[in-house]
Amino acid sequence: MADERKAFLLRADPSLWKEIEGWASDELRSVNGQIEFILREAVRRRKGPGRAAADPGSGGPEGRGEPPAAP
Repeated sequence: MADERKAFLLRADPSLWKEIEGWASDELRSVNGQIEFILREAVRRRKGPGRAAADPGSGGPEGRGEPPAAP
């Protein structure tokens, strides 16, 4: 199935959770969607230029097509 996702438990400091919650609200995402977006962006940046094309997720709210940020 194409949309299978791995579930896992995340323990976070309450102040960090509040920050992510506010950020998610600002960008009209759920907290789960925001964490996934943050992780996807971190992986993309770690891969560096020219290696991000293989990323199966496109980012955006809940992974549904927000255009990439301009360089």
